[in-house]
Parts: sequence; structure tokens; C-alpha cells
Amino acid sequence: MLNWLSILIVIFYFPQIYWLINSQISKSFLKIIFFLKKELLVIFGEINIQGTIFLYIRIFFFIIFSNFIGLFPYIFTSTSHISLTLTLALPLWLGRIIISIIFQYNNLFAHLVPVGTPRFLIPVIVVIESVRNIIRPLTLSIRLAANIVAGHLLLTLLGSQGANLSFINLIVLFISLYLLLLLEVAVACIQSYVFTILNSLYLNELISNKFNKTII
Repeated sequence: MLNWLSILIVIFYFPQIYWLINSQISKSFLKIIFFLKKELLVIFGEINIQGTIFLYIRIFFFIIFSNFIGLFPYIFTSTSHISLTLTLALPLWLGRIIISIIFQYNNLFAHLVPVGTPRFLIPVIVVIESVRNIIRPLTLSIRLAANIVAGHLLLTLLGSQGANLSFINLIVLFISLYLLLLLEVAVACIQSYVFTILNSLYLNELISNKFNKTII
């Protein structure tokens, strides 16, 4: 259970700018932050709730550090557990739904039926769109957890075969594990980016001008 405390290691990476000069690590963090800020500004456009971009950047760093820490031996990867990923996705989804119900309830229900849908398909489309909106936090959570678990499972299965192989096969296995570890590093970055961008896209869908009751 103490492996859950590995999540707190992330905290030590952020306040370093307060007691250190601008190092290469802090400059790298700033580049990533500016890149994410640029991407999120493109998504939100003119309508940008104050603090929203900061929230999503923090979520991105939290996920990516949790993924990286889990690549070290004997450390439990917290993001591979559905309870943590669902905890990250569910409050954001619930907040979007509450905002939409309070300020945009008319257009929220109208958005369930795309323009040009035939009348006989409207009941089916409403059910499909409702299910799609409801399962969003679950799909985000499963996508993140499943990708992390799959990579760790492959590393474990391949690594457990080393004692039964010859020297030549052992070298091949070592190279395969090294390449798979590089793939896991790429997955750790991509999945944190995908989680952040998809969450921001879902929020942008609800706060756009054409679905804002106060403007109408």
C-alpha cells in the first residue's frame, strides 16, 4: 500500500524554480507548459474560463509523472488502477454535465439530435448520443489504465522467460525488452496527452457560443 505514496513524488518536481536557477529541467518543463497552453488555447478559442488551462496542465503532469514512476522496479503504477483514472475523469465529466444542465439545458437536449437526422431515427439517435455522453469518463479511464497495464504485462511476461533461454536468445530478449521499454516511455507521454486533450475537447463542446443559453 505504500506504493501509492509514489504519487507524491511528483510534488518535488514543481517548486524547484523557487530555490534553483533556471536549469535544463526547468526549461524543459516550461517548453512543455507553453506547448500545452498553445494547444489548449486553440481548443477553447475565445471562450476560456479562467484557470481551466492551468487545471488541465496540472492533470497532464500528474499523469505523465505517475506513468514514468511506474516504469521503475518495485513501484506500483497508480495510473494502471481504474480507481485512480476514474477519479480523474469522473469529476471533470460531472462538472461539465452540471454546467450544461444549469446554463444550457435546452441546447443540451437539442444537441442529442444532429441536424438533418431523419425523424424515424430520432429515438435511436437520442439513445446513442446519451450513452455516448454517459460512458465518456469510463472510456477515458479504461483507455489510460488498459494501455499502461498492457505494456507492464508484456514486460513482465518477457522478462520472466530469461532463465530458460540460451545466451543468444537472451541477447535477443534483452534487445526486445529495451525496445519495449522505449515504447512504454512513448505510451506514458501519449496517453497523458490524449487524456488531457480529450477532456478539454469534451469541455469545449459544452461552453461554445452556439450552446450558451446566456448569450441566446
